[in-house]
Amino acid sequence: MTKKILFFCDPGIDDSLAIMYALMDPDIEVVGIVTSYGNVTKQQATANAAYLVQLAGRKDIPIIPGASKPVQQEEVTFYPEIHGEEGIGPIQPPGYMQYQTYPFDTIRLLIERFKNELIIVDTGRSTTLATAFILFPDYIKMVNSFYVMGGAFFVPGNVTALAEANFYGDPTSSNFVLKFAHNLTITPLNVTQFAIITPNVVEKISRNKKNFYAFMMAPIFEYYYKFYKEKIPGISGAPIHDLLTIIVIKNPEVVDYIYYDANVVEGIEARGQSYIDLRPTSKKGSTGIAMNLHYEAFLEEFTKVMLPE
Repeated sequence: MTKKILFFCDPGIDDSLAIMYALMDPDIEVVGIVTSYGNVTKQQATANAAYLVQLAGRKDIPIIPGASKPVQQEEVTFYPEIHGEEGIGPIQPPGYMQYQTYPFDTIRLLIERFKNELIIVDTGRSTTLATAFILFPDYIKMVNSFYVMGGAFFVPGNVTALAEANFYGDPTSSNFVLKFAHNLTITPLNVTQFAIITPNVVEKISRNKKNFYAFMMAPIFEYYYKFYKEKIPGISGAPIHDLLTIIVIKNPEVVDYIYYDANVVEGIEARGQSYIDLRPTSKKGSTGIAMNLHYEAFLEEFTKVMLPE
């Protein structure tokens, strides 16, 4: 049975690769894409999602614009050195591209339609998902499960020494989602930093004539990999954080989990830091937090979908 996914994201290179993977996987049905600020502006994220959907011949998938800034009303920092000015490295959606967007209430309609079959995935800042929780509380209860890419539990962050970018971007909304999401799985940097795609894998995908994203794989990857080689000398490829979150939905055995209730620091000094209470007498929780990646299984899952025969 196909996994029905409502995808909250901010594409972004790794979000874009997660979208490509999801649209190519016959076991996944993307029923909607909700776009927001994060790696790029909301407007650019929306155009990027529309472009990827059109390349897949899937104009039937509703694109739903979400939040344009965090609840703290701060200036938003974007990351062109990581994702490119337009968000997909050197790739730009055509200037003449036309696409339709759908109102925010479409989220409620999709939940009502699919109910317990629906899986919500959030690989961007938490603002938009938290807004959906606030606006549609009775509907959110119908959702099957939630998967969130975010956090760094007792490992270095990627935007500060302590914090991962999604939870840092709007820690108030992240805390809200972690508190109220049921059947929640978090894929933090603990596992996603090891979800590395290497140049030889990208080269194989680029030559695959049945992959409608083949033409963009190498330029996107090279842009992303250049940044990571400067940040982490000697790294063998680029970690595709958001991709792992999608793969875990279909193949949960790709990672090992611990179960605790997670929190995000909202104060200035440690803003965005995620933590759990590991003291011996502390209570376990119900949120699955991925802690260990089985790399070969991850790579096998990715190449199986991205190299159609």
